[in-house]
Amino acid sequence: MKNIKKKLPADQAKELLSILKARFEKHMNRHKGLEWPKVEEKLKASDATLWSLNEMENTGGQPDVVGYDKKTNTYTFFDCSAESPKGRRSVCYDHQALESRKENKPANSAVEMAADMGIELLTEQQYRELQTLGEFDLKTSSWIATTGPVRKLGGALFCDRRYNTVFLYHNGAESYYAARGFRGFLNV
Repeated sequence: MKNIKKKLPADQAKELLSILKARFEKHMNRHKGLEWPKVEEKLKASDATLWSLNEMENTGGQPDVVGYDKKTNTYTFFDCSAESPKGRRSVCYDHQALESRKENKPANSAVEMAADMGIELLTEQQYRELQTLGEFDLKTSSWIATTGPVRKLGGALFCDRRYNTVFLYHNGAESYYAARGFRGFLNV
């Protein structure tokens, strides 16, 4: 993940915190037992975190708190938009895949875009965890973190939810579709 040294203007930071608080209060099932003032305190302590969450929000991700790790004292935010974030669709998997396309290249790749935003792609486990909090990607799909042999052989993984089941698929990493984007996470 790239080290982002960006800071939101005070009025934008205040507006973002207001949006995140309202979402937090509306979806308490995603973070039972957590308290907004403690989350807000952590958020206010990091300009880079607020900037990244703003990027998630601006691209349609609707980030929300989905967990807390007592051992590391960190909160985890996932993109919780009903469908794959609109501002992050029609991207191939990573830079290598983007460079391998000879024509009709997409504007960006999921991995590069996530790094530029200061977030990471959800893993398969995280994607499945997200699906326990609601029904997501009923009409779209989302690239997930892909490593090992699948990626070395030119493929990448994506998931969606159909027929009340979470499906894991593969595709060529250079492929891109209007209904496929990516979901990210950020630890705070």
